Amino acid sequence: MDNINYTTNTIKDGADPKLPSDDGNLLDVESIKQDFPILTRETAGGRIRYLDSASSSQKPVQVIQAMDDYYRSTHANVHRGVYRIAEEATHLYESARVAAGRLIGASHPGQEIVFTKNVTEAINLVAYTWGRANLSRGDVVLLSEIEHHANFVPWLMLAEEKGVELRYIPMGKDYNLDLTNIERLADGAKLMAVTAASNVLGSITNLRTVSAVAKAAGARLLVDGAQFVPHRLTDVKSIDADFYGYTGHKLLGPTGIGILYAKRELLEEMPPFLGGGEMIADVRLDGFSTTEIPWKFEAGTPPIAEAVGLHAAIDYLGKVGIDKIAKHERALTAYAVNKLEDHFGKDITVFGPKTGSDGDRAGVVSFKFADIHPHDVAQVLNEYDVCVRAGHHCAKPLMRCLQVPATTRASFYLYNDEQDVDALIHALDQVKKMFG
Repeated sequence: MDNINYTTNTIKDGADPKLPSDDGNLLDVESIKQDFPILTRETAGGRIRYLDSASSSQKPVQVIQAMDDYYRSTHANVHRGVYRIAEEATHLYESARVAAGRLIGASHPGQEIVFTKNVTEAINLVAYTWGRANLSRGDVVLLSEIEHHANFVPWLMLAEEKGVELRYIPMGKDYNLDLTNIERLADGAKLMAVTAASNVLGSITNLRTVSAVAKAAGARLLVDGAQFVPHRLTDVKSIDADFYGYTGHKLLGPTGIGILYAKRELLEEMPPFLGGGEMIADVRLDGFSTTEIPWKFEAGTPPIAEAVGLHAAIDYLGKVGIDKIAKHERALTAYAVNKLEDHFGKDITVFGPKTGSDGDRAGVVSFKFADIHPHDVAQVLNEYDVCVRAGHHCAKPLMRCLQVPATTRASFYLYNDEQDVDALIHALDQVKKMFG
């Protein structure tokens, strides 16, 4: 395969997203909602109030249209076909790779971005390839107590297989990572793997501090950016990340496509993850050789239509402005936390850092409501078309730290507004009346 420098987007342009009024601050959410067909759906209970974007975001019509256009006009397998639509499909696929790398500030986006199924697969790829090649019995991997299972289980498996020692940065009383003793914890570590933002608490990791400690200890740094990249400006160079994962379906794109960033020199050194077509330069009866990066890690037919949708989602976010989205979410999250605590008082416990001018958190609000099980809370909210998530949120170690079996979680994105929060409050009032 030729290492072509793909730099342009040839996706057919749809209408621009509904941009905010020119106040430089808040988004025109009611107009943005019109780009999301599912959010205009009317039910017996009224309009859907979707408060589960931490699980998966909704999709704007621009993403849906881009994927539909691809299937209608361009679909073919990539990289090997010499006919027109195969070359067009290859160009679309590789253009999406460049866009995915530029979104997070990769130095060499055409070579440092590997497409995976999701962040879980991206982290597993690092564990199975870099981890098995570089870690042995007694080596230390430093994680944190607030990680998603995707950043626990691959390392637990490696610890069981190779005798790797796992250490954990604790959660502090303020729900942020307690970095007080991080230098001691990092002593002897070969890898530090942490989340950029908690999917339960909304706490945002001080990655500059974590990175500085990792580099001083001679450790590589892996970041789970699933809950960060869709909501905040990201620059992998500024934090000197060695590995960084995020996923398409949480940033307005389709399911089935994830992104692993890794420094070019690391990808060159790492053995392949899966074997088969696409990832080889040659195959003989007695062995094989791999192709160039990043294709060395992309065996088989890749998620082509999903890459097209991802590119359209990145374009959409770029036109709205991630900095504006972040500002909107901060204000909305503060509104939600204050409203919940003021309205319900001792009946509600909100888990996560404080909000406001002296605190920052992602748009995730997990809470315990009276003595009512979160599943019961969510089921009643469903009757009012308020969509929240209930459970352990793939973070059972964190649930044990919080001393609860589960929480109810509302999470926000660019298409949410104060009316959605007010609908949540109203529905919770009905929960309280029902369980009295």
